Amino acid sequence: MATLSLAAVLAENARRRPDRTALVEGDLRLSFADVWRRARAQAGALVELGVRPGDRVALMAPNTAEFPVAYYAIAAAGAVVVPVHLLLSASEVEHVLRDSGATLLLCHPAQAATGTPAAQGVGVRVLTLGSEFEQLAAAAEPLPSYVTRDADDPAVVFYTSGTTGVPKGAVLSHFNLVMNATVNAFDANDIRPDDIALGALPLFHAFGQTVSLNSTWRAGATLVLLPRFDAARAIELMVKERVNTFHGVPTMFVALTAAAADADALPGLRVCISGGASLPTAVLERFETAFGARIYEGYGLSETSPTATVNQPVFGTRPGTIGHPLWGVEVEIARAEIEGRVELLPPDELGEVVIRGHNVFTGYLGRPEATAEALVDGWFRTGDLGTKDADGFLRIVDRKKDVIIRGGYNVYPREVEEVLMRHPGVAQVAVIGLPDELHGEEVCAVVVPAPDATPDAAGITEWSKEHLGRHKYPRRVEFTQELPLGPSMKVLKRELRSAYATDRP
Repeated sequence: MATLSLAAVLAENARRRPDRTALVEGDLRLSFADVWRRARAQAGALVELGVRPGDRVALMAPNTAEFPVAYYAIAAAGAVVVPVHLLLSASEVEHVLRDSGATLLLCHPAQAATGTPAAQGVGVRVLTLGSEFEQLAAAAEPLPSYVTRDADDPAVVFYTSGTTGVPKGAVLSHFNLVMNATVNAFDANDIRPDDIALGALPLFHAFGQTVSLNSTWRAGATLVLLPRFDAARAIELMVKERVNTFHGVPTMFVALTAAAADADALPGLRVCISGGASLPTAVLERFETAFGARIYEGYGLSETSPTATVNQPVFGTRPGTIGHPLWGVEVEIARAEIEGRVELLPPDELGEVVIRGHNVFTGYLGRPEATAEALVDGWFRTGDLGTKDADGFLRIVDRKKDVIIRGGYNVYPREVEEVLMRHPGVAQVAVIGLPDELHGEEVCAVVVPAPDATPDAAGITEWSKEHLGRHKYPRRVEFTQELPLGPSMKVLKRELRSAYATDRP
């Protein structure tokens, strides 16, 4: 059996470029040798605490230096990382700890108010990151290297956001994560050892963890952490640290574009990657104009390590698409209405996006039925609807479950959002379907107005009529100061649906 460890990403850098700056957080600057030394010391402490290869260790921390050090320490000890979303309630954290079978929670002091009672509720030991864990690490015998694992052994269990029902643990192997970091770094985009990336995406989430942390370090580049995303602060930090690589979700690109107008200086960005949710073309165009940098939009899920496709220089880029599959990954379109088998469709037909390759997870922890539903004929069924054109460019049209059926016609919220984002009075928008006696569902746009704009609902509806088909334009427009975001910065449409379904005008 082939052996492989995610910890090798850090260990090899410590061997090959020990003095290179690996991590920057505020005034703290650590070389790869420094980070690996700290991780081996913490791994030694974990082993002395009784953590064995295959044990699951939960990690709850913001984007501070403690996260990557503990993350690689858990991997070095041969254990499995269970990252905990920071926006969860104590009872939701309890579910993650109980469901994963975690034996230990490493918790940052900033998360103690939620993490500690959750761990006590399920009888899991808590160690506080920072002084408590560092004292144990200082007293322990550091591991000489990482514990060898089989390539297919679990490395990380990601709890999916739970858009449907209770969150499930997606089990990713060392092979999944090392390959995803490797092809992101060396095949998808031109990442170089002297690059400096901003780590603003939450590291507890698959996108931040693989693309910002693991891929940046796989290339031997530097990661600058921003513990709390604020657009003006992000621009200042990127200028100060000479950051040339930015990974973000669409809401971050919106905020950066707005903040650019008031900034004294802008960073020279070479690589910008967007994922996590669909990036409206209008947002892409505004950002590229403001920063003079190109955005490469990609797509993935926790179950696919996460990157599955991205716009890549080798194939050319196409705004509004998610580009081409990663090296060694196949992405196709299948008939969405057929459940028990995968039937692939020809180019340009709308169907369900299906994925197979080295990035596909091994299954949902302890849920064989859910795994069998998701993995069909060797393909992972994403639940997303999309198309693939004759040039191989993929587009996501919408989530299967977000499609609005108005009077028997399918309306894809993303298409409506793309159009509404071009209205001068709209800063952000989410389109949802609400129950309607006459049409079954009605199209509702929830709008965050642009600064200094006072758009009115009737005006937006009238404007939409000129740009959208009769069954697509929003008959109902609601205004809000901010859209509800989940832990991975996606708009929580289920919350909007429940808020506005009961709140008829």
